[in-house]
Order: sequence, then C-alpha cells, then structure tokens
Amino acid sequence: MLTPVAAVKKSVTEVVLWTCFAGGLAAGAGSGAVIDDGTQKNIVTAVGTVIALLAGSRIARKPRIKAFLSRPGTLWFLFLFNGGTAVVLYFTIDGVKGILAAAMMGLVSLGAAGGLIAGRRQRAEAEWV
Repeated sequence: MLTPVAAVKKSVTEVVLWTCFAGGLAAGAGSGAVIDDGTQKNIVTAVGTVIALLAGSRIARKPRIKAFLSRPGTLWFLFLFNGGTAVVLYFTIDGVKGILAAAMMGLVSLGAAGGLIAGRRQRAEAEWV
C-alpha cells in the first residue's frame, strides 16, 4: 500500500513522463509547421526526438507496458508495420532524410523480430522442462 505522498509522487512522475513523451513527439514531428528557419527547426526536431526517446524508454520499462510490448501479437504488428513503413519511407522521401527515416523504422522492425525470436526460444525451452 502506497502512502499518500508516494501515490502523489508516482502520479506526478507518470504525468511528467507522458507529457515529455508527447511533447517530444510533437516537437520532432511538428516543428516545421511553427519554425521557418532551417537550423532552428533541425535543433527543435533533434531535441524533441531525444526527449521522446528517453521518456519512451522509461515508459516502456513499466510492467504493464512491458507485458503489452512483449506479446506475440504486438511484436508481429510492430515487425510488419514498421518494416512496411521503412520500405515506403525509403522510396517516397528523397535524400538522407528518407534513408535515415527508413533505417530507424527498420531498426524498430528488427527489434520486434528479435523479440519474436527470443519469445519463441523461451517457449521452446519451457516445453523441454
């Protein structure tokens, strides 16, 4: 049982994490609509992406989120969707931005594939015991 102070601290931490995640995604994806200067836009995009990545990795460590992300159905969706998106990004966005976007989505897809393989191995080892 959490004390009232610990419960408030946990709630505030959750709100801050999710706000940083959402704000980082918004800054990373939407900075072009607000900022016209190329250098400032690139800085806002990079900083927003890093903030979203750090907050998202902290969120992914939560037990309920971790359990959801390790389900085979979720991993198959991540593998197929991000792999398909990587191919589309590679062919639709010109230059370095397209290659980087495709590479990042491809890494997410490969990570999901690794999770699928690891889960299959664990289930196979559990059957032998």
